[in-house]
Amino acid sequence: MVKDDDDDRSDVDAPESETAVAEKEDYHMSLDVQIEQVGPCKKHVRVTVPRGDVDHFYGAAVEKLCDEATVAGFRKGHVPQKLIEKRFNKELTGEVKQQILVRSLDQLAEDNNLDAINEPNLDVESIEIPAEGNFEFEFDVEVRPEFDLPDYQGLEITRPVRNVTDQDVENYLQRFLSQYAKMVPHEGAAAAGDYVVLSAEFEHNGAVLHKVNELSVQIKPVLQFSDAELEGFDKLMVGAAAGDTRMAKMVVSTEAESPELRGETVTVNFVVEDVKRVELPELNREFLQRVGVESEEELREDIRDILERQITYQQRQAVRSQVLGKITESANWDLPEQLVRKQVENALHREILEMQQAGFTKDDIRARENQLRQRAVTTTRQALKEHFVLDKIATKEAIEVQPSDIEDEIRLMAHQRGESPRRVRARLVKSGVIENLMAQIRERMAVDFILARAKFKEAKLEPPAENRTAAVGYSVCGIESALPDEPEDDGDSKA
Repeated sequence: MVKDDDDDRSDVDAPESETAVAEKEDYHMSLDVQIEQVGPCKKHVRVTVPRGDVDHFYGAAVEKLCDEATVAGFRKGHVPQKLIEKRFNKELTGEVKQQILVRSLDQLAEDNNLDAINEPNLDVESIEIPAEGNFEFEFDVEVRPEFDLPDYQGLEITRPVRNVTDQDVENYLQRFLSQYAKMVPHEGAAAAGDYVVLSAEFEHNGAVLHKVNELSVQIKPVLQFSDAELEGFDKLMVGAAAGDTRMAKMVVSTEAESPELRGETVTVNFVVEDVKRVELPELNREFLQRVGVESEEELREDIRDILERQITYQQRQAVRSQVLGKITESANWDLPEQLVRKQVENALHREILEMQQAGFTKDDIRARENQLRQRAVTTTRQALKEHFVLDKIATKEAIEVQPSDIEDEIRLMAHQRGESPRRVRARLVKSGVIENLMAQIRERMAVDFILARAKFKEAKLEPPAENRTAAVGYSVCGIESALPDEPEDDGDSKA
């Protein structure tokens, strides 16, 4: 309801935004659109709406309000037009402006093939429709780069191959069990492989950047943050006991999110709060049921499937790297820094999703996330170029993601994480990365399309190296991790 301060008018039923203007769907405005390239992937658009179009929308809005307004002293639908225009000038102007902007943006995108990446930076509040003459507005918008597709038929690709061995299954079984391990208190000094519970204080030039409490870290050769790495973490912590302190220095990544700290040396002061040892769960019936299998043999078969998926992932990454290297050799067009930085989180989420689908553990994914964060801008810039090329190939070849494709991916992720597909889907939707999943599947389908027409030669794929890194979801500069939250635990705490 809209209140009027005048004495001779009662409350008025405000028209709904979507229905305030009665107009035909096929009404086409006579827009004058001027588009200018003002930077990499950026265009400046100036739109002139003729007075005749402004009057059309204004007249339709007045007519609609005349039918709906309730004014004291007048029957509904019989309020004089002049009175409507006088009393509701502000509401009418706002409604007309909204209608013209929405319709003109849709029309200019269709008529001018404006392939926008993001919403235009249009300051609606500052735009006013003049009482007379044409209505003009302008804005900048980020658009997809314009380029010619390279030849992607018959590429020569080296494909790494490897078979999963029984020893591979045994090694991964221990890592799989460690995800469900209990951490039990240990009174003595810490040894390699133990967990230390730390409080950490980060300093730069004598000033405290931030503090982290109850940081639980396994003692490994490298402690990895999202923007720095500490080599020799095992040597630093082996032999430490509760109450001990340790100090180390780290160099911040040159692509960290805090520009003033890039390349700077940061001091970290650790206080050991507790030392814990890992106690793996027994492979008994209760545990097997918890992870959704009937027997140890079935668990080992599931692990073999996971390892085969990981080999497929490694093959895909190696092959994808070659494909993308070949098809982006000519991608020498620039991307704006602002666009790249806005897409950093999307690029991280998409790689995290792909690793989850391939069955990698949380520790593997965390380490990869931190690795990507330390060179986030360079990685994202290349990933964006690859995305634009693959997206254009997918469009040219009419490659589309079907709902069944998404459900298949969600089922794989749910199986790996021991969750229901419904719960995984809900988390993807809530965290806003379901669209990332769709884009990732479409890009993969485009790569598969290229590979189906490629020429291959095989090479030996080396087994993955032992994980030397303990990755944590913190930065020395105080930026939080992008890794999606883990599901709530319903039993033993995970190491």
